[in-house]
Amino acid sequence: MEIFDSLVESEHEQVAFWSDKVARLRSIIAIHDTTLGPAIGGVRMFPYKSEDEALKDVLLLSKSMTYKAAAAGINLGGGQGVIIGDPNKDKNELTLRSFGRFVESLNGRYITAEDVGTTVEDMEIVKYETKWVTGLSKALGGGGDPGPVTAIGIVHGLLACVEKVFGKKSLDGVSVVIQGLGNVGFNLAELLFKEKCKLFVADIDPQKTLEVKERFDAQIIAPEKIYDVEADVFSPNALGGIISDRTIDRLKVKIVAGAANNQLEDDRHGDILHAKKILYAPDFVIGAGGLINVVNELQGYHRDRAEKQAKGIYDLLSKVLDRSEKENIPTYKAANLLAEERINQVKKFKQRHE
Repeated sequence: MEIFDSLVESEHEQVAFWSDKVARLRSIIAIHDTTLGPAIGGVRMFPYKSEDEALKDVLLLSKSMTYKAAAAGINLGGGQGVIIGDPNKDKNELTLRSFGRFVESLNGRYITAEDVGTTVEDMEIVKYETKWVTGLSKALGGGGDPGPVTAIGIVHGLLACVEKVFGKKSLDGVSVVIQGLGNVGFNLAELLFKEKCKLFVADIDPQKTLEVKERFDAQIIAPEKIYDVEADVFSPNALGGIISDRTIDRLKVKIVAGAANNQLEDDRHGDILHAKKILYAPDFVIGAGGLINVVNELQGYHRDRAEKQAKGIYDLLSKVLDRSEKENIPTYKAANLLAEERINQVKKFKQRHE
């Protein structure tokens, strides 16, 4: 009953579990809300310590996708898939095809895509078993890696933050700490280098940090010391839950802005950032470029259109920051209100026409 109680509290529409002994697959798909359309969200493969940890992650990520789609004006709901396992050891064609059958069993209520621990190539295998998949290669009519478009969105969202905090209309000379140099973080470093930003970078892979140092004149910081760097911006682009009681008092920045999902370990950490006058760019707003990219595949992919829409994150985030300032509420609350108001309006419209 504890699982069912948690689902009632989180207001998810559906949570499905899938076990395949032959493929050695244990997977969960959570559908949070389909008011605006079918649920969309990536599938994360991660060596969770327990099934409870995997369930908690999929519930949080799927809810975040609902808010991300709603805030970005996308007519889709929020969902998420997780696969329990080490992507470097446990991932193979059998597991991916079995996950594809899992997605297919939901009859279009959930559209999957790549996430942490999965790739564009993995989605091509998932597609063998279901048509409800995005994040495909360009060869199959998809947009390929969404990282570059996500990074474009972050740059334009960061510009809105810098304008609000420093009154500057460019990123020239802004110092940025980048945590995580995966597909998003690496592309972000390249774009910010072109904007003449001063870069500090950290990643658990020393080869990635060395490459970014050599190519983009970045200063390497040890992962455990990344929160202590004095800079203008801290940009989390790895895993979530990193703004916590353990880290929040160590921050020496004016802005937190990155694409990692669920950066706040708890909502109260958003309240603390607000009290400290550290501007927090809600991750589901500034990081919406990846979602924008894969949604474009559903319409017939055009890179120029995806990039143009990602640049619109500047206007979207400006709206959130203005509301936060006007109502004197934390930015995460302003962003939540924006998403919830859109969802509730559509719900009322549907109820009137049923």
